[in-house]
Amino acid sequence: MRIGERRPARAGVLATPPSGLVAPWAAPAPVATLDTMNTPVRVLVVDDQRPFRAVAAAVLTRMPGFELVGHAETGEDAVALAPVLRPDLVLMDVRLPGISGVEAAGQVAALLPRAVVLLCSSCSREDLGIDSDLPGVAGYLHKEELRADVLRGLWERAAPAAVDPTPS
Repeated sequence: MRIGERRPARAGVLATPPSGLVAPWAAPAPVATLDTMNTPVRVLVVDDQRPFRAVAAAVLTRMPGFELVGHAETGEDAVALAPVLRPDLVLMDVRLPGISGVEAAGQVAALLPRAVVLLCSSCSREDLGIDSDLPGVAGYLHKEELRADVLRGLWERAAPAAVDPTPS
């Protein structure tokens, strides 16, 4: 590898397969809610920066009711992993190599309509010029605000729209 070259992006699935991993052709995994702590909120973190993925993993492992099921470094990897990991919540960086986080969010939402996708960035939403009504995007999280209480609040506000209240 030469100076200035980027390493090829790698998608990651946690070393231990998450409990309840559902094959894409099987019945959908139940959507998690905080009312049913026996079904954790399954989270996929998508960011090309390893430090942010590490911080997100640290926050999530300390949050009862939330489970980190995998991570990806590109939008394409997120789109490929989403149907396999079946996350309830996706933390998606806005600026990714390849397709943008905004485009990937729309594709993930099309594949998993009940998933909640939160866009993340170190820039303010206003500086990014992100429309508040993007397809597939449930909200925005400034990376400096990534804390358990903030993430839980965003999930609680966005989850009702993602949770089908009628039993299957």
